Amino acid sequence: MASSKQLAQLDRLERQVTTLVAAYQQLREELADAQTTIQHLRADVRDRERQLKDFQNQENIVKLVNTIAGEPANANELKLRLNEYIREIDKCLAYLRE
Repeated sequence: MASSKQLAQLDRLERQVTTLVAAYQQLREELADAQTTIQHLRADVRDRERQLKDFQNQENIVKLVNTIAGEPANANELKLRLNEYIREIDKCLAYLRE
C-alpha cells in the first residue's frame, strides 16, 4: 500500500502539473495575442508607408506644376487636373488591390 507520505507527494506533483499546464495555456494565449498585434502593426506600417509615398508623389507633382506653369492661373488649372488624375489612379490602384 502507498503510504501517506507518497500520497502527499503525488498530490503535490499533481498540483504542480496543473499549475504548469495552466501557465502554459496562458502563455500560448498571450503569444497568439502578441502575434495578432504584430500582424496589425505590420499592416499599419505598410499603410503608413503607402501614405507617405502618396504624399511624396503629391509634393513632387506640386513642385512640377509650379515649375511648368509660370502663371498662377495656369498653375491652378494644372494642379486641379493633375489632382483629378491622381484620384483616378488611386481608385484604380485600390480596385487592383482587391
